[in-house]
Amino acid sequence: MSIIAWIILGLVAGMVARMLVPGKDPQGLVITTLIGVAGALLGGFLATQLFDVDGVQGFFNLSTWITAIAGAAVLLLAYHLVTGQNSGRRSGRWAGRR
Repeated sequence: MSIIAWIILGLVAGMVARMLVPGKDPQGLVITTLIGVAGALLGGFLATQLFDVDGVQGFFNLSTWITAIAGAAVLLLAYHLVTGQNSGRRSGRWAGRR
């Protein structure tokens, strides 16, 4: 696939993963695209290593999209853990007060 196809795949996979992962998502379109592209690469690599399948068979192949979205969702969860973003729950000193 070309670099433009990877960017489009990453953008769509990142957006779908963003919808699937609960919680607030303050990151912008650029971070979403980068997480999506990295997730597509991670998903393809893991599919190849764990299941002995070619994770990137073509832009319009369903397995390519599934591995890209799954990889992006995993990376998005990791991003939330590293940056310390909560899942929308109130925390801190004023959490119980209105």
